[in-house]
Amino acid sequence: LKAGGVAGVCVDLILFPLDTVKTRLQSPQGFKKAGGFRGIYAGVPSTAIGSFPNAAAFFITYENVKSVLPHGSSSYLSPATHMVAASLGEVVACLIRVPSEVIKQRAQVSPSSSTLRILSHTLYQEGIQGLYRGYKSTVLREIPFSLVQFPLWESLKDLWSWKQGHVVDSWQSAVCGAFAGGFAAAVTTPLDVAKTRIMLAKAGSSNASGNVLAALGDIWRTQGLSGLFAGVVPRMAAISLGGFIFLGTYEKTRQLLL
Repeated sequence: LKAGGVAGVCVDLILFPLDTVKTRLQSPQGFKKAGGFRGIYAGVPSTAIGSFPNAAAFFITYENVKSVLPHGSSSYLSPATHMVAASLGEVVACLIRVPSEVIKQRAQVSPSSSTLRILSHTLYQEGIQGLYRGYKSTVLREIPFSLVQFPLWESLKDLWSWKQGHVVDSWQSAVCGAFAGGFAAAVTTPLDVAKTRIMLAKAGSSNASGNVLAALGDIWRTQGLSGLFAGVVPRMAAISLGGFIFLGTYEKTRQLLL
């Protein structure tokens, strides 16, 4: 819990400006109208509050599921174990992440409004379910992301450990995390764009229903391939750096505590 929470806070706060740029590139009104480079830390209170419990919930689930399933480095079931553990971790973590991300993204594209005002407006207009707008699309983004990132991260660590004859250090784990995160970020960008559109959609609009396939189809019809991969560069940069900081900090903190 502590290791995951510390890692989550570090990566989310350090890389927040890149996340804001990515969100504004993906927003329906376009980068400039969404705020451009102004108010680059808009929405940071929402992230600061949700980051620790979100990351802690993920790693508690991930490590516990991994511990009850076969996962030895010699086992052919090891990648499947990491996939199942990461997927269940994301489902649990999204219960905390989604409300935080809804408020954060709405603040990022409305830098003149405070986080508290956006929270109260969302609750007034849509109730609690408004905070969970995009839960399904977030899970549908995070599960494929985790299916790529975590088995790749674990495999790279095992390969590096085997090559050097001892378990990887925390900085080596961080390098593996950066590569795994960047690759996973690139291939799942269309799902991230769809999730952003759903979260930012006005209540009552077609995208507000949360239909991921419909959102993807709409983006494809109006903007084509470039629309589906909007924000891919800052997303890859943020998640590569995030994977380095997040997974490296997690390993180092866990080593210190255990």
